[in-house]
Amino acid sequence: MRNPAENAQLALLLEVSGTPKPGNVDRHRDYDDLRFEHFMAGAVGSLSGLRMAADGARVGRAFERAVAGMSDQSGGNTQFGALLMLTPLVRAAATARLSHTGTSDVVEATTVADACDFYRAFDHVDVAVDDLPEDVDALDVRRGSDAVSALREREVTLHDVMTQSADRDGVAAEWTSGFERSFEAAEWLLDADGPIYKRASRVFLRLLADEEDTFILTRNGAAAAAEATERAQSVLDGEEAAEALAEEFVERDINPGTTADLTAAALFVALERGLVV
Repeated sequence: MRNPAENAQLALLLEVSGTPKPGNVDRHRDYDDLRFEHFMAGAVGSLSGLRMAADGARVGRAFERAVAGMSDQSGGNTQFGALLMLTPLVRAAATARLSHTGTSDVVEATTVADACDFYRAFDHVDVAVDDLPEDVDALDVRRGSDAVSALREREVTLHDVMTQSADRDGVAAEWTSGFERSFEAAEWLLDADGPIYKRASRVFLRLLADEEDTFILTRNGAAAAAEATERAQSVLDGEEAAEALAEEFVERDINPGTTADLTAAALFVALERGLVV
């Protein structure tokens, strides 16, 4: 029987195996510099950090270690956001608290030390840069571990960091809502029939159709985010082919990364609640 850490790793593997997922790497589609095998290796590498979460380590520390392991492949950042969602979910599952209330308790208990580890995790994925504009805030994530002293001075917890970002980041919004969308999508997976890769694809499309993807919003702008949501709904309505949309979005570099993170979290919750593989 798999433990929560192993189910989280399996969720990462099932997420990237789901197809078609318009704009995402999947078993049929790669980007030039980010490929299916990078995600497989990222999932393998993340396990030690996920085990730390299950064994009672601080959420921030476990997350930083999971990201360090995930990044041990040549593609770069594959599953940062998914791991940020999975780490507290694993901690909740390992302590029989895998519910809205239980996961809220886990994230609200995070500390300043957890926030420091969260910023250190950015050092592993090439987000931190040397030459920042002079007006960049002391807590900008691009500072990576250089922001630690400011976090300690201001006594900012990891839950505080997520709360401050929740209005513009879908992963942070999950942290502050008791992982509402993740639990809902898990029920969609459990209620569906057929191979899991097809269920994951359908859930991905439903999530994308329900709410604009914040990763697209940040990278591609409001018009692209709105288009992605509208066209996901068109696929669900049978007005457009999912495979064709997947090819087009990869070609245009429209990547619903936050939706993929949500799908991974939903797969984990579903596995913990009896999804049979």
